[in-house]
Formats: sequence, structure tokens, C-alpha cells
Amino acid sequence: MPAHLLLVEDDKEIARIVQDHLRRQGYKITWSSTGAEGWEDFHTGSFDLILVDLMLPEMDGFTLCRNIRLTSNVPLLIISARQEDESKVRGLELGADDYITKPFSLSELSARISSHLRRFRRYSSEEELPRLKKYEGGLVIDEDRQLVTLEEEPISLTAKEWALLQLLAQHPQRAFSKKELYEQVWHQVNIEGNNTVSVHVKSLRTKLGEDIREPRYIQTVWGTGYRFIGELVP
Repeated sequence: MPAHLLLVEDDKEIARIVQDHLRRQGYKITWSSTGAEGWEDFHTGSFDLILVDLMLPEMDGFTLCRNIRLTSNVPLLIISARQEDESKVRGLELGADDYITKPFSLSELSARISSHLRRFRRYSSEEELPRLKKYEGGLVIDEDRQLVTLEEEPISLTAKEWALLQLLAQHPQRAFSKKELYEQVWHQVNIEGNNTVSVHVKSLRTKLGEDIREPRYIQTVWGTGYRFIGELVP
């Protein structure tokens, strides 16, 4: 089966040239012309590698890279006309695997894509991530069965509550802003004043038996959002 690539590029002519070339190389391509469209396509499709421009409408490439990297290890390549070191460093720090400056040769692009795909497939075949996590206080998160128990009693979570808990638990001690959580879980651009995340976190905490003054699992980071602080059982 050919590798499926997501190309997020607002320049129609560049997108056409890249797509034509990569299709001739045997790849399947999905094209998104805005950052928000790329974010939506990322969640509705299954991709082996993603190419992202930085100067995108609706959601810039840096934000898109950060959001994708929070939930996926898929190879992520930035293609941009911005050649300053600051942009390159920022893109790589946000999780991009490579940074290709425009203009670039199509043969170089193909070679880099092929190299990253080989590396990722080798890495994926070797990696085994724990899917069942047990925490102090009796919390168990079973990702394979999408099951959460507390002191051996199943907890009934909504789809969004499960997604919030899963995202936070996959990145322990990382402080997520409410904006990040909303865009990751609801797959939409957050609007200022939206309290959807706060409402769902409050409900999730209630179901986890949390004391907001001494939380065991979800801690409020004042001025930012929330972080998962559960301690894994050895």
C-alpha cells in the first residue's frame, strides 16, 4: 500500500507541483490549503508523513506542528520560505523532524521523505508503548479498551472526558492551556471566552473523586490550564 502523505500548503501552484511529483513517486496525497483544514484532515485521515508550510491562514504552521506532535509521532516536515535560524529552531523544538527551505529541489524533497519514512517504520516496529497504566490512589487507565477504573470500580466517562484524560495522562507533568486542550479534543479553533474545557474538567474531576485543594490526578496551573500529576505504581 502506498504511503499516504498530508500536504498543508496555501500556495496552490506549489501544492500542485509537489502533488504531481509525489504522485509520480507512488505516494497518495491529501492536500489542505489552510492550517485549520490541515488540522481537520489530520484527525479524519490516517497519514504516514505530514508536510507543513509555516505561513498558513486560519492556523499558522507552528501551531499546527505543535498540535499534531502532542498526539502523534508521525514524521513531520516543515517546508517554508522562512530561512532565518529562529524559525528553524522553533519548528524543530515544536516537534518537526526536518526543515526544508523554499525553493527546494523535488529530488531532495523525495529523498528526505523516503528517509524519514524508513526511519519511522523501523522505529514503529521496535517501539512498544504501555497501554495499561496504574496510578497511586487506585486509578487505572486502559487505553486499548478505553476503560477507566477507580479502586477497581469502572468510571463512566463521556467521549470528550475520555479524550481529555487520555491526552493529559499521555503527557504527565506537561501544562496544557485550555486553548490547546480544546483544539486537541474538539478539533476546532478555540474562541476566547469558551469555557467548554473547564466544564468538562470539572465533571471529570468529580468522577475521579478529586479534591481540588489536594488533587491526585488533574492539577490546575493558574494562568495556564491543567496538567496530569498522577504517580504511576511501580
